[in-house]
Amino acid sequence: MGKKRKHSETQAVEPKKKDEGAPERPKRTLMGWKDKEEVQTQTDSNPESPQFFRNKEKVMVTCSRRINYRYRHLMLNLVSLLPHCKKDNKVESRSSKGATLNELIELRGCSSALFFECRKHQDLYMWMARCPNGPSVKFLVNAVHTMEELKLTGNHLKGSRPLLTFSSNFEKDAHWKLLKEMIIQIFGTPKEHRKSKPYHDHVFVFSIVDDHIWFRNYQISVPHNESDKMVRGGLDKMTLVEVGPRFCLNPIKIFAGSFGGPTLYENPFYVSPNQIRALEKRKKAGKYAKKVKAKTRRKMHEQSNPLEPDEFADMWRE
Repeated sequence: MGKKRKHSETQAVEPKKKDEGAPERPKRTLMGWKDKEEVQTQTDSNPESPQFFRNKEKVMVTCSRRINYRYRHLMLNLVSLLPHCKKDNKVESRSSKGATLNELIELRGCSSALFFECRKHQDLYMWMARCPNGPSVKFLVNAVHTMEELKLTGNHLKGSRPLLTFSSNFEKDAHWKLLKEMIIQIFGTPKEHRKSKPYHDHVFVFSIVDDHIWFRNYQISVPHNESDKMVRGGLDKMTLVEVGPRFCLNPIKIFAGSFGGPTLYENPFYVSPNQIRALEKRKKAGKYAKKVKAKTRRKMHEQSNPLEPDEFADMWRE
């Protein structure tokens, strides 16, 4: 039999202590390396705040069942333009869709949502919501033109971060300011997102015309080659080439909650598509009613003004 080892041999070897004289590695941040003294001064001045803010915005994009193919293509175009979005399965468009969508958004780990709701296979409504506490906006989408329809010459890098530009009308009223902030948070790609590229080569343009928000997407094109490179700050040669898609948003209501709640704003100039179609039908029905009235008027006129008997009516009968 072998000899038993002594108790002193079986004890674990103690790890070596670090050299106390070695300097500690400075803390690394998005803006570079920070010295220990600078970090200490920041934590002493405001100990509760983090060292830097990281935008972790994620958007869930989904649609309702029985959506039209053109509107589905528009949704896919927006998915390709937003690298920080997550596409989900279709949701049934019912009165309880708000609770279902909030649950889906929580399961996917998102903070906002774009929900495309199609009704009667011809009317498209878009919900833009912050979850789970709100606010949310309901739009009527008009003048839809997808990338496949337009076939424009613009072609920017997929996944690149867009520049968001707004017309000066957004600073006019309180509800436009709220819509501007929601658009910035949903359409703005977070910095250093894992699916995004660190370039700005296209622009999202949001402009207000006739109380409607018009959306355009342009590529920033710079003509240059190896011999004639673009000088930093040379904006004279830059041009904008439209990429697509195009659509127009007509705000209907702004709610305090997510997909519902108290109404913060209601558009007084909004006319539903059902009312517009009803007016067109009435106009068409009015044409037939005019014809019937004209016939009755003609008969009454003939009865009130009978023709005089003709002298020569029976001349050739003999």
